[in-house]
Amino acid sequence: MRIRATVAAVSGALALSAFAVPAAHATESSGTPYTMDVSFSNLKIASAIKVGTTNKVSTTYTYTLTHGADVDVTASDFYSDAYLYRGSLDDPTKTLEGDNPATCTVTSPTTATCKGTVDIYPGEGELKNADAGSWSVAAEAVAFNGQDQNNPDLSKVGFKDQGGLATTLLQRYSKLTANAGPEPVAKGKTITTTGRLIRANWEDGLYHGYTSQPVKLQFRKAGSTTYTTVKTVYSDSYGNVKATATAQYDGYWRLSFAGTSTTPAVNATGDFVDVQ
Repeated sequence: MRIRATVAAVSGALALSAFAVPAAHATESSGTPYTMDVSFSNLKIASAIKVGTTNKVSTTYTYTLTHGADVDVTASDFYSDAYLYRGSLDDPTKTLEGDNPATCTVTSPTTATCKGTVDIYPGEGELKNADAGSWSVAAEAVAFNGQDQNNPDLSKVGFKDQGGLATTLLQRYSKLTANAGPEPVAKGKTITTTGRLIRANWEDGLYHGYTSQPVKLQFRKAGSTTYTTVKTVYSDSYGNVKATATAQYDGYWRLSFAGTSTTPAVNATGDFVDVQ
């Protein structure tokens, strides 16, 4: 069960995020929720979330919840969480949430520290490729105050949400290979390193070439721990990469991609070449 099910107020002017009620179980309710005396701050979340084609990806968030004396954050029917959204807070074009509400730990009579996860399921068709890029982060809280959660009197339910608390990048997972040769090679001769830069396609569940991207050819001399960039080349229409250099020393050759807002940086595993 995802935790953000919509419970429509009778007026039709407000959609309440009812954390504990599956949408299929929500019934028509009366009244309009009141604005609860809570606020959210210090929200922390990963700067980027890398998502492949199949596996569930969870990212942790934390935030501080500040509340009035009349709000009982320890009540069994009080729920809070953070979530990702695109567009405006009041009318988002898309949201991504967690499987469960956040866990809030009381730190003072009016504050609590909350921790939870946003859970993403690319294998279930949750994402489109156009969803890659920057997302905003919001937090919300609801207090049912003893109401029947399947059919509450919404006038007795408190709700508050707050957007623009942070941003994060949702990125299509990338992979990069490198194969250098010939092996061994005579000193002064040409070494050719080939590889392929691919990234997750969230719509067909496969990996495809990332085209026309700058990729660095890098070398690490045997005995060293540092790679040095030799040149920059570009991936072709299939994501293939090819770069040449002159053999001088034994060492490792790799390809390196710096990343974009939609695709994370990735380094290929270095391939050792013996120079004779």
